[in-house]
Amino acid sequence: MHINNDIPHSPAWKLFSWAGFVLAIALTVIGIYHLPVDSWIKGYLGMGVFCIVLSCFILAKTVRDEYEAMKIVNRISSAKAEKLLNDYEPAV
Repeated sequence: MHINNDIPHSPAWKLFSWAGFVLAIALTVIGIYHLPVDSWIKGYLGMGVFCIVLSCFILAKTVRDEYEAMKIVNRISSAKAEKLLNDYEPAV
């Protein structure tokens, strides 16, 4: 399945994505805050959530950058192949 990434996402999709992200973080922070444990355990869990969120952003950016780089490499390879085919004159 090929997804056309040249079409930007709709404002509704962007709002939905950000709202889901903010809600997930808020609920997690509220849950950690209300846990019946010592504050150092809450701090440890908070650091864990922070590291997981940061890692998710970094991974998503890395995957996107790799994909974008492959698109460029494929376009360059296709252009080179097309030029070679256009320049090729069969010996008749």
